[in-house]
Amino acid sequence: MQPFHLAFPTTDLVATRAFMTEMLGAGIGRESEKWVDYDFFGHQVTSHLIPASTDVAKNPVDGKQVPSFHFGVVMAWSDWEALSERLKGLGVEFEIGPYVRFEGEVGEQGTFFVREPGGTALEFKTFKNMDQLFAH
Repeated sequence: MQPFHLAFPTTDLVATRAFMTEMLGAGIGRESEKWVDYDFFGHQVTSHLIPASTDVAKNPVDGKQVPSFHFGVVMAWSDWEALSERLKGLGVEFEIGPYVRFEGEVGEQGTFFVREPGGTALEFKTFKNMDQLFAH
């Protein structure tokens, strides 16, 4: 697997840093007053401080309004279940709560969305059959 790099905006660098590390278990890389690098499941993800949040458009997917800008990770089913239960236990508000999308169809997957404190949506998904990841 090649690690990817992704940068996203946040209006609250301190709260985002706490969310990424304490809620999601991300490690910290380099950082400054304006940005923080995270080890996000083996990928380099960077939050950049911005002065104001922008409203994010949404698209309908399987009956849910999915934020058009989001990123996340595909996890093993048991890890996905454990993270969703951990976040529930910590009182994290879900943008879209854990459920099985496309049930009984090609690409069936578990998914949920949360927002970091600066407003960026994060999706966590899983497949019981990883061969379905790119199936169509």
